[in-house]
Amino acid sequence: MSMHLHAVTIMLLLCASLTYGLKEQSIQELIDRAQTATPQARVGIYVEIMERQLKSADQLYREGKLNDARSAISGVVMYADKAHDSAITTSKKLKGTEISLRKTAEKLRDLKRALDYDSQAPVQAAADHLEQLRTDLLNRMFAKD
Repeated sequence: MSMHLHAVTIMLLLCASLTYGLKEQSIQELIDRAQTATPQARVGIYVEIMERQLKSADQLYREGKLNDARSAISGVVMYADKAHDSAITTSKKLKGTEISLRKTAEKLRDLKRALDYDSQAPVQAAADHLEQLRTDLLNRMFAKD
């Protein structure tokens, strides 16, 4: 019994050390990786950058850094456009990209509700833009040839 417990403990420590050794790539590292990735791989990378930009914007708004937050919202839109365009160009990951755009637009609307009135317009505009991208992907996915 103690041998089994010892083996489990060693496995847990090994997993923890491996997880600790993995570092999350920065947004800039992801941007650099996207430039050298295959067209199909770019879709996922752009979606990840978009999601990270949103997380950053949320944090920046909480910290009262409005200009930086607006810049991050612009990044959300820019990488949503890139993910959309890459998905359409490659005809890959259309459904996954559409789902990510929908979830990100929802989060943008949630973020907007937490902001004062003067800060809401760019966030609403970003949510609306992502909805347009999403609609375009849906139209392409269900287009009748």
